[in-house]
Amino acid sequence: MRNRDYLFESPAAYGKVKKKYGGAIFLLALLLIIGGTLIGVLVYLKLQGLLDPMLEELRDFLSRSKFLSVMAIFWMIVIPVMLIGLLILNSLRRRRFQEMAALWRRATAELAKKEAEERAAEQAKRDAVPEPRFSVLNRIDGMGRGETRDRSASGVKSLKELCDRFRDFAAARLGLYYSIDDIRAFIAGMAVSRVLILQGMSGTGKTSLAYAFGEFMGNPSVIVPVQPMWKERTDLLGYYNEFTRQYNETLLLEKMYEADMSDKMYVVVLDELNIARVEYYFAEFLSLLEIPDSESRYLDVVPDVWVNDPKGLRNGRIHLPDNMWFIGTANNDDSTFAISDKVYDRAMIMDLNNKAEYFAPDEDAPTGRVGFTAERFRTMVSEEEEWFEITARNKNRLKALDEYLIEKFRITFGNRIMRQIRSYISVYVACGGEELDALDDILSKKVMRKLASLNAAYVRSEAETLSKFLDDLFGEDRMPRCKDVIRRIVQNG
Repeated sequence: MRNRDYLFESPAAYGKVKKKYGGAIFLLALLLIIGGTLIGVLVYLKLQGLLDPMLEELRDFLSRSKFLSVMAIFWMIVIPVMLIGLLILNSLRRRRFQEMAALWRRATAELAKKEAEERAAEQAKRDAVPEPRFSVLNRIDGMGRGETRDRSASGVKSLKELCDRFRDFAAARLGLYYSIDDIRAFIAGMAVSRVLILQGMSGTGKTSLAYAFGEFMGNPSVIVPVQPMWKERTDLLGYYNEFTRQYNETLLLEKMYEADMSDKMYVVVLDELNIARVEYYFAEFLSLLEIPDSESRYLDVVPDVWVNDPKGLRNGRIHLPDNMWFIGTANNDDSTFAISDKVYDRAMIMDLNNKAEYFAPDEDAPTGRVGFTAERFRTMVSEEEEWFEITARNKNRLKALDEYLIEKFRITFGNRIMRQIRSYISVYVACGGEELDALDDILSKKVMRKLASLNAAYVRSEAETLSKFLDDLFGEDRMPRCKDVIRRIVQNG
């Protein structure tokens, strides 16, 4: 480092000073050289005695012309003064410009610093672990997977035994009485579909039937009262509150998360499901349940992922458990909405219009809980379906009825309904019922119900012929439920 650099804090500071005063130093040196040279010339001319004659000649030359005198004065006085003034103004301008540039640099630096601080704060906020937004689901994670009590389902060896023990359990333990036909229809409905609709008059035991089954399985049913303003999935699963930064977890969301970590059978009761439009708030559930692969059924819960979200959520979505059944209770009156065909076609329907009579349970029969797992229930259903298949005679009857309805009313069974009919009849018979009773029951709810959407006058004109066709096809008064549906459609139409 050269000696002059010691006068400054750094070489950069020396460079700034050199750049700032270099121009002025150069100009001063130029003036000194020119001025020194001029003075030297004048001194030399004076010493040689040539200065006075030259000045005399110059004075005579200028005195002969005023213009030349003025020009001489201009170049000798005015021009130098103007040049000096311009130099002073330029110096002032440069200084002002440098001050403005320095102010701009400081303002730019401050702005850049502020932006950098804001970016750092935002990054720190992103990097910081927020408070968990799911309190209940995280607590379930901490509890881990619950113990499943199956123990070969407490010795239950058949669906018929399951129905009998459930009926006795409800009567002996809960004081709830149901006919064996209703119990068989309930179990068969659960075997066919994950969605059941129990409809009928108020006070006939719709909600209590679903509640009793949860108690019988050793896993209490979840009762979710449907609200009239429900319109979408968030009404069932809850939503994230931006203000509190917490997720409003519903009981259904909690039980779905819990069920996904368990093998037990879970029953969710949508109480008065048609007090709002079920095809609105339950639409995504219905669509997902149609997907054959149960591992592909996921519902959106939150749009993003936090590091401390529950472990069971996958990319902000929750799995629709394969061991959960949705049972809706419906009152058909003026205060409720009509249930659409989309829902009726996917769900199993059960009518409860009369309270069952009291009966004394068998004192020797076991009335304890059975604690079935969902897998064991499905296995028993699958075994019974393989053991019993709808008879060839009833297959032919169904074909004849389908052709008649297509010709007369332009309605048909459809593949989904045919699958439900076959499965329902197999399970209903395995539960101890008669094949023709099961056929009458499911046809009344899945097929004859469609007549209500047709022209009332035409249905009324064909009702008697249709009833006679049923008697001829299946036997006299062997299809009472179907004929009752036809009669009510005619009366209401």
